Amino acid sequence: MLRGRADYFSSTHERSHILCAFGMSPLPQGTPCYALIWEGEMGGFYEIDENLNITLISDVLTQPGNRYGLLYGLADPTFPKDGPYPRSSDAGKLMALASFSTRTSPTVEEQDLLEFLLDGPYRRLDEYDRLDNAPHLNAGLDDPEFRNFAGIYSDAIFERFHDFAKEHLERGRPLVIAGGCGLNCDWNSRWRDTGLFSDVFVPPVANDSGSAIGTAIDAQFRYTGNPKIEWDVYAGLPFNTTGASGLDGYDVYEKDNNRIAGMLASGLILGWAHGHYEIGPRALGNRSILAAPFRDETRVRLNEIKQREQFRPIAPVCLSEDAAAWFQCKEDSPHMLFTYRATTEALRAVTHVNGTARLQTVTSRSNPDLHALLAAFKARTGFGVLCNTSLNFKTKGFINNITDLAAYVG
Repeated sequence: MLRGRADYFSSTHERSHILCAFGMSPLPQGTPCYALIWEGEMGGFYEIDENLNITLISDVLTQPGNRYGLLYGLADPTFPKDGPYPRSSDAGKLMALASFSTRTSPTVEEQDLLEFLLDGPYRRLDEYDRLDNAPHLNAGLDDPEFRNFAGIYSDAIFERFHDFAKEHLERGRPLVIAGGCGLNCDWNSRWRDTGLFSDVFVPPVANDSGSAIGTAIDAQFRYTGNPKIEWDVYAGLPFNTTGASGLDGYDVYEKDNNRIAGMLASGLILGWAHGHYEIGPRALGNRSILAAPFRDETRVRLNEIKQREQFRPIAPVCLSEDAAAWFQCKEDSPHMLFTYRATTEALRAVTHVNGTARLQTVTSRSNPDLHALLAAFKARTGFGVLCNTSLNFKTKGFINNITDLAAYVG
């Protein structure tokens, strides 16, 4: 029981996103900037002044995340067309499919569908009066015409926000981004490359996984006047080895990066659990499945292990010092939130169909153990790059105890 006085503090969902993005950003307190909050429900730009007064500039598009994911449901025969909202994983899958697009001009029928999906209030698919004749209805996710339209649709949503920013925002200020759409690496990269902003920051907890952090920052600001925090992406719980003594039948070795690198180079796929797990939804090298990045068959096998669709890409993790050589990346990209173009066909397992990769870079300071493993792998293969996907059961969080890990690999 608490002794003494306890103050109750509550933020709004909107402010928690804004404060999370600003408080975790490298921007010094007092820096005027813009915030873009786009997610399932909200889609608007905000101005943050030097005193952290927050002003909504405009709701550009309501429910952009829901609208985005809804297109996946249109083509997926298993999605009920009277369902009010897309499934939580649909938007991320559509992001993968959009990379297959050649971005041709929409047909007349596709333009009509675009207007239904994006103009006016958010509506269910069964509210479309031409649904029975809608292009791509239950076409299947492998349909090339649907995949092409996925890219057209993705661009149409981005351009609504970009056109507003270009016309109404002052060029040269920083931009912070939060909300689930902030996990769309293609859109983040386009914001980075627009030239409209002096800097673009996206926290690794851009979606609702950052809401508690944003609320805590809001409370800290209220009581102290300071909205800035020190943080570490590896701030989750440590790995729990309770029960390890009962793992009969398993061989146990001292960790040896040279040995592990040799196993990976020979084609083995390994689970890698080290230290504290990551905050946010992306595996950043402490709860990962690692593999050599060279063969397309490895991507296929990883998606089979993860029970995922084969159109979904596998991300690379790379030594920061080698990122420019292999991915045209000249800055640190520690949180897997931007795409970069691969420079070689040797990295087939981690290069998406459009030639890009959702890259994480690692330094000896950001993750010394993973950096050392990558260096050992480079010594054997010439590439300080590995496949990196999350170590988890389907739809569950990161594996964080030895008995679950044994069940996963067993």
